[in-house]
Amino acid sequence: MQTKRQYEQPGNGTWLLSPDGAMRVARVETLQAVQRALLGWYRAHRRALPWRNSKSPYRIFLSEMMLQQTQVERVIPKYHAFLAEYPTIRRLAAAPLADVIRLWAGLGYNRRAVHLHRAAQAVVREHGGTFPLHLQELLRLPGIGAYTARALLSFVNNAPVAVVDTNVRRVLGRVFRDELQALFAEKGPTERQVQALADGLVPDGRSARWNQALMDLGSTVCTARQPDCPRCPLFTWCQARRAEQVTDLPALRPKGQGKFSGSRRYYRGRIIAALRDSPQSGALSFEALVSYVETQADGDVPVAWLWELVQDLERDGLVVSAGDGNSRSGATVRLPS
Repeated sequence: MQTKRQYEQPGNGTWLLSPDGAMRVARVETLQAVQRALLGWYRAHRRALPWRNSKSPYRIFLSEMMLQQTQVERVIPKYHAFLAEYPTIRRLAAAPLADVIRLWAGLGYNRRAVHLHRAAQAVVREHGGTFPLHLQELLRLPGIGAYTARALLSFVNNAPVAVVDTNVRRVLGRVFRDELQALFAEKGPTERQVQALADGLVPDGRSARWNQALMDLGSTVCTARQPDCPRCPLFTWCQARRAEQVTDLPALRPKGQGKFSGSRRYYRGRIIAALRDSPQSGALSFEALVSYVETQADGDVPVAWLWELVQDLERDGLVVSAGDGNSRSGATVRLPS
């Protein structure tokens, strides 16, 4: 039987956290007060985002795939561009992958364009063009992980699940800082434990608004570097603010991605950019590709290493190479059809 630790918050009720991270509230009115405060703030301060008023699984899927590790301001014009070009999931599934990759330019992480396309094809092929709104079925679709699956369930059907992104993790880590530190010490909670905590906070029948409210709070008020605590609707309950330690527990901080310029990801992006810009239907000789990348890098780049990157991209479904076996001599590299 799992033991539980009990934490008293004078004037704010009693929280109960179990070792799996799940939260129970001894005084229900405390949780209800938190929910009312955040939802009331959201009504007044919600961001006007084009996908917010839609219950279309396709539109929500499209926006969530784009929003992974990409700022909202960059996503909005691309979201509109994709809907103009591919207004339905069937149109997206039938499109050449090369065209999808071209249109994805500017969103970063090009592999997500492949996931987007493959997931659309799987929905059409296996589900008749209708998204399956069950967690396990969604998780079986290519490129759809726990976050995107829960976002679809919440934003389409108000299913009682929490959607946990970097912003939500930061807000919960600060509001429940004392409990999380006492229960998990510096190692912090696992992803599953954070998910369990978040699930315990979702109000009945209002998960879409609640999840969007937490995301907006983390994006605009409870920010990583300069949180605006006096404006926060959760000011009363925030343990980090009360302790005057509005810093994140190490385990809840976003993992650094390292320097982008000169990284493998940087050069992978340059290879895809060269093929997007190629007038020869997205194809270049490997020698021409090397010249383009060296121009972008302003210097020599190891040719053998670039060929390794081409092979990596091919394994990820982003390019196709043709030539004499695995040799780079005389090889042509193109976007997939």
